[in-house]
Amino acid sequence: MAVACIVQDRPIMLPLSPDALRQRLRSFASRAQPVRILLTLGSLMAGCAWSGHADAVIPLFLGAIASALAETDDSWRGRLRAQVVTLVCFAAIAFAVEAAFGMPLLFIAGLALAAFWLTMLGAVEARYKAIAYATLILAMYATLGIENMGAHGVAHRGREPLLLVAGAAWYGVFSVLWCAAFPAQPVQARLVTLFTVLGNYVRFKASLFEPLRGIDIERKRLALAQLNAEVVTELNAAKESIFRRIGARAPTGRISRYRGLYLIAQDVHERASSSHDDYNALADAFFHSDLLYRCQRVLGLQGLACQRLADSVERREPFEVGTETVQALADLRSAIEHERARAVTPARLALLASVEALARNLALLDGQLAGASQPSARAGRTEMGLFDRSPRSWRDAVERVRRQLTVRSPLFRHALRLSIALVAGYGVMHVIHPAQGYWILLTTLFVCQQTYGDTIARMGQRIAGTALGVVAGWALLQLFPQPLVQSVLAVIAGVLFFATRTTRYLLATASMTLLVLMCFNQVGDSGVLLVPRLVDTAIGSAIAGLAVLLVLPHWQARRINELAAAAMRGHAGYLRQIVGQYRTGARDHLDYRLARRNDHNADAALSTAVSDMFREPGYVRPRAGVALRFLIRSHTLLSYLSALGAHRAALPDSAQMAVLHASAEGAIAALEALATGLEKGVVDATGGTEDEAAARAALAQAAAEGGEGADPQARTFHTELGLIWLQIDALRTHASEWLQPEGGDTTTAPA
Repeated sequence: MAVACIVQDRPIMLPLSPDALRQRLRSFASRAQPVRILLTLGSLMAGCAWSGHADAVIPLFLGAIASALAETDDSWRGRLRAQVVTLVCFAAIAFAVEAAFGMPLLFIAGLALAAFWLTMLGAVEARYKAIAYATLILAMYATLGIENMGAHGVAHRGREPLLLVAGAAWYGVFSVLWCAAFPAQPVQARLVTLFTVLGNYVRFKASLFEPLRGIDIERKRLALAQLNAEVVTELNAAKESIFRRIGARAPTGRISRYRGLYLIAQDVHERASSSHDDYNALADAFFHSDLLYRCQRVLGLQGLACQRLADSVERREPFEVGTETVQALADLRSAIEHERARAVTPARLALLASVEALARNLALLDGQLAGASQPSARAGRTEMGLFDRSPRSWRDAVERVRRQLTVRSPLFRHALRLSIALVAGYGVMHVIHPAQGYWILLTTLFVCQQTYGDTIARMGQRIAGTALGVVAGWALLQLFPQPLVQSVLAVIAGVLFFATRTTRYLLATASMTLLVLMCFNQVGDSGVLLVPRLVDTAIGSAIAGLAVLLVLPHWQARRINELAAAAMRGHAGYLRQIVGQYRTGARDHLDYRLARRNDHNADAALSTAVSDMFREPGYVRPRAGVALRFLIRSHTLLSYLSALGAHRAALPDSAQMAVLHASAEGAIAALEALATGLEKGVVDATGGTEDEAAARAALAQAAAEGGEGADPQARTFHTELGLIWLQIDALRTHASEWLQPEGGDTTTAPA
């Protein structure tokens, strides 16, 4: 390989260095699935052309595509086991479809039952969810292939299912071999994405430290909550990717380092999500100072350090910490000392103490990032266990599905809705035009999603993408009538589909339409598919849209209570772990990290639900503004809990600590009571119990008696508890507004 270089206005080619060549190969390996699809489809097309069986291209391609859709991140052993399960499911559904194809009642009854139970398998874990969904897709592909065989007078029973399974198995060969050849590459890619998203989060968090008046902090907190949901998603994905490669074993080599980097990301996330005081109060107090700008600079540099860490992981190079943040921290400490010499009022001194706590937190955050430069990335940790969320046994898997067999479950509603939509599509297909009508069912399967917003968005993208693919396919068929060129275009379209299906669904749909047209043209005239493809896509999309609107619609507004209660219980569990470590000392053991992760997961689920709610019809969300305010307050509370967690340390027993612990226990009880009230639909906004009132009074008294000589850790503990109680009061008020009878608050706000 070579690179271009300009010498005297003439380009010459220079050979790549070994390091650059390795980097190119790693970059090539990172585009894993599209590359595997390229190898699979290219080899299948070449094999069919060499053997003279062009009619086998369609089922082989569709089987390979279904197998790729069933693929999840795994080790090669796990991928091999999953591939065996996938092939068994594919064979069972393909032969069942062929057996029932000529019997409409049996066919649609079997398809509806399969759609329901395969969808319910998604309750077990992501691996089974992907396999179940791909199995349904393969059933639709089987109907298309069997119908196409009948249209061309081919009647070899069992041929279509065998070819579909053969195509799936051939992709499985590449998948397993790729996992064995590049065992750590998926983890590396996950960590690159994680630190990139984390860097974006940290840099946006820095924007809160602008000492400007009139800034809408609440809107920024809402955006921060949405960014936090992205970070939480990537943290979960990275953890699962690591865990699938270590299991109960102690990892070695690069996987060991990657586990250390993941734990560093968790700690950086906790410290970066911390809030040490009210930002408006800080802006007012230090409006004429550069103190907050220095805080902003430090946090901004740390966000850039996260991005540089992502780049170093991608290039597999040692991470260089740099000295810019060290100097910025020194400047921040100097500014704090200068401000302390000028501060005279107790209120200003209290706010300055919060800035000092922030500076300590930023220094520790910088230490966490510096730990990433160590080869093992342990950063002084002795406990590095991860929690396995996969089912422990078949009984556990069955129990997970059983718990979802209730009309309150969104998954149950989606499974039933999808089954009914497929039955309706089958009926419409026979009423309108049975020929080529199975595209209706396939479109319905692809478009019908679990939430209303996702379904409506996919409807438009599916129709537009199909139209684009049909137009492009017609033009390319006219320009390139040669079968060889059309074969190459089909392979390219398949690769493009997998390169864009998660980011640009419209383009992915156009690519798949193009692939189908090119493949069908190998055995007949695909021109007859152009109009039916468009019409059937529109009909299938309309059926999916009507199903999500009319069949057991599960509006997000109707489950906010449940998600809000889960968030409150998450806050209580996290606070309980934090308070315990103010007695015993800071330890990043599994119980603490699990409570922290559960709280962030619950907060992210609430944020996602509120965002989805604003994509639903206005008449189903009359109090969306209240839900939005509740989310902002909940996320603000989580940021104060994160600050407590960032500063946790063993504090000596004293009368002040007894008051703080009592207040913290009262806050835990208040959060759990609020969760119970949300679940029952009754929340008292006026306050809590007498014990709570006593604990809050003691906390206020301790604040009045506290002096400047108080222990900084205890002072931070006290400040954060006071802020937590303020958020609990606001959450109670918003919960009461949300639960009031219809006809109350009808405020809406943009998401």
